[in-house]
Amino acid sequence: MKYLVSDADLGEAEAQAAADVVRGKWLSVGPRSAAFEEAFADKFGAEHAVLVSNCTAALHLALLALDVGPGDEVLVPSFTFVASVNAVLYCGATPVFVDIASADDLNLGVADLEAKITPRTKAAVVVHMAGYPCDMDAVMALADKHDFAVVEDACHAIGAAYQGREGSPYTGKHAGTIGHVGCFSFFANKNLVTGEGGMVVTDDEQIAQRVRLGRSHGMTKTSWDKATGRASQYDVVQTGFNYRATEITAAIGLIQLEKLDTNNAKRHDLVAHYRKRLAELPGVTIPFADRLEDSAHHVMAVMLDASIDRQALRDALQDAGVQTTFHYPPVHEFTHIRAHVRGTPNLPHTMDAAAREVTLPLHPLLTTDDINAICDTLIACLDTQKTTTPAEGNQEPSRV
Repeated sequence: MKYLVSDADLGEAEAQAAADVVRGKWLSVGPRSAAFEEAFADKFGAEHAVLVSNCTAALHLALLALDVGPGDEVLVPSFTFVASVNAVLYCGATPVFVDIASADDLNLGVADLEAKITPRTKAAVVVHMAGYPCDMDAVMALADKHDFAVVEDACHAIGAAYQGREGSPYTGKHAGTIGHVGCFSFFANKNLVTGEGGMVVTDDEQIAQRVRLGRSHGMTKTSWDKATGRASQYDVVQTGFNYRATEITAAIGLIQLEKLDTNNAKRHDLVAHYRKRLAELPGVTIPFADRLEDSAHHVMAVMLDASIDRQALRDALQDAGVQTTFHYPPVHEFTHIRAHVRGTPNLPHTMDAAAREVTLPLHPLLTTDDINAICDTLIACLDTQKTTTPAEGNQEPSRV
């Protein structure tokens, strides 16, 4: 592939930071993890940040800290990566799938969210799709009215600043810091890359403490505490897991955090150029087209007309050196998830968008010349594309 869907801005600084950890011989949670947590919380205006092994672990621990368990329902979009839903199942709770707003707004639809609230609703997992914050004013108003917790799945939205409604108390706050708990991913294709790794942020000290204990077997002291002589004994005070990250994760994360604003600005400019090139392209529309400044621009999503064979187009682009993927196969249709869902969820906008979305290359190593070449290739492939009904069986899962 000449043009990858995602690529990481990793260089000598990250290599040196990782090498320094190896030479120091302390690899588990330690001083660099604490420094990364402090820097992360400070940058995004959160009271607490807890580094964990990945964002799935972050979501799981967040829900547990909110006392989500068997008998509870958790509102969650189906138009997301399966981790958002798996975390609910880990807790023994029931996922209740919420439709997205439309093919133009891929975030959960507030009206459908409200319609699916029941007395058993304990929490909602809000995914900021493609880096564009959801309508958190409406979500938080519903949470206050119906007394449920809000977990922000901000995997796509690190660095995005929310632009709320007029008079909103949340305007200017970062995605992930508005709800009761926010969860971030540092997976290999994210805007901040450490390979694996995740972060939980919250302003609630009790939640932060429960997450911190939960990531390491429920133990009151860490291995670093014992190694440095600050503790010789420990207690186990809650059910816990081995969800620790490493000092290498933290060391790379500190470098990546310094790059984040610059790289997000590059993504912003690349998306602006994409939109300029594709604005009048027949058969293609762009979600969130009326929003540019409030996004972390994690992915460049386009929607194809239903008459276009998506898989044939993707194959043609791949043959021309342009890698694509799509976000997302509807989670409620996966075999395992179906076993945990009562009936067939009515999610017309989700099903429509999932059948027509294509994700084009977007990462900070691209240039506007690259975007021009990608757009030229897309236009050429569309010109030769037969307008057929999208073939069934092309809904391969995407981890990008």
